[in-house]
Amino acid sequence: MLTLHVAEASPEAAVLVDGAHVAAVGPYEELAAARPQARVRRWPGILTPGLLNPYGPELLERTYHPDPREADRLGTEPIGGERAQALFRADPARRGASARRGVQRLLAHGTVAIAGELRERAALDAVRRAGLAVGQRPPSLPGPPSLSPVPLILLPPLVAGGPARFAVFDVPDRAALVRLGAGTCVATVVAGRLVHRRR
Repeated sequence: MLTLHVAEASPEAAVLVDGAHVAAVGPYEELAAARPQARVRRWPGILTPGLLNPYGPELLERTYHPDPREADRLGTEPIGGERAQALFRADPARRGASARRGVQRLLAHGTVAIAGELRERAALDAVRRAGLAVGQRPPSLPGPPSLSPVPLILLPPLVAGGPARFAVFDVPDRAALVRLGAGTCVATVVAGRLVHRRR
């Protein structure tokens, strides 16, 4: 099934998706006229190739992402450092569920690829199941691990025939995305599937 994604602030960069691949990239009016049968998804903001988060191991293996049912005791924010390791030691089964929740948080921040060597089966499985790409880690990491790292690393432009992997951010332009961060993500697509949509 063909799906045409277009964002209000970047109609010149609409994406026609066919299954797991990009069928075409270009101005919305041209793509809609060429493929009138395509289902249209309209988004606020800008459509981008999505983000690479270089902190894969730090966020998925060394950070605990609390279950919402633990919010009264552990809060809702990711837990790092020795406290996370103590939680994992107390119950090793937490690793898998935490990695899956961590991947969901990454997707909610427009991340479509991660970098860094994952060594734990739970994190590797969570990344594989979500369809996240694994990229090359930059030689130096500029700041602390974050779901919205600074600077943001955008993937190369989308091309016809390439994987349908991208994210939409509710900002007027890329400068605003840099300023406001990845928390402005409204939709993430991986392998042609809408894997995150802000409610």
